[in-house]
Amino acid sequence: MSTTICFDFGNTRLKAAIFKENELLEVVVLEKGDTFEITALINKWTPAKTILSSVIHHDKGIEALLSQNSSFHLLGPSSIINFTSPVGKPETIGADRLAIIAAAVDKYPHQHSLAISLGTCITFNFVNNQHQFLGGSISPGMQMRFKAMHEQTALLPLIQPSSEFTLVGYDTKTNLLSGVILGIAAEIDGIIGAYEQKYANFNVLLTGGDICYFAPHLKKRIFADQNLIFKGLYAICEKNT
Repeated sequence: MSTTICFDFGNTRLKAAIFKENELLEVVVLEKGDTFEITALINKWTPAKTILSSVIHHDKGIEALLSQNSSFHLLGPSSIINFTSPVGKPETIGADRLAIIAAAVDKYPHQHSLAISLGTCITFNFVNNQHQFLGGSISPGMQMRFKAMHEQTALLPLIQPSSEFTLVGYDTKTNLLSGVILGIAAEIDGIIGAYEQKYANFNVLLTGGDICYFAPHLKKRIFADQNLIFKGLYAICEKNT
């Protein structure tokens, strides 16, 4: 059984997922994402294939390292994917969004799907039943909102996310938690509702590192999968290596 390592370099976290055939075995959070950490993973798992999705300015030596030790693919505009992108500038679509849509098409072929990623930014990504990625929207993520309120006011503290709050906040921290988390949940429900007005039937997929804070507060029916991006990366890797 061959091993594949899928790397996701996001703005907040650097991660790697290890697959045996198509089974996800483990997700590893990287501290630095440098060549030393990558070499350690290669030595441990001896992957036959690797793929990198990056939305940051990563060390190009990582690409050379992966190429030397595996059949490597860098996700980008030239990648072979299972959908088309009839948008104005398809080359500007983020690698993370490409992977998420690939996973949605792989899971729900020939169906409308709205894939929502909760990370540094919140992205709404719509693919129709003809496997055309039509675009979507981007808004500030949870941590970005907490940070903005702290940095652009004199007295509001920078708080850490928590599920311990009520609708009516009883102190500054719970006011901020209620405003951001319930506000984002209402935003997600509202945008799903707007899509329902335009597209009668579609799947809603929710992913990203922050889904645990929002899934309990959503009224709309969703399919939650924290590792959706890795499943998309694996599917793309199979087509490109």
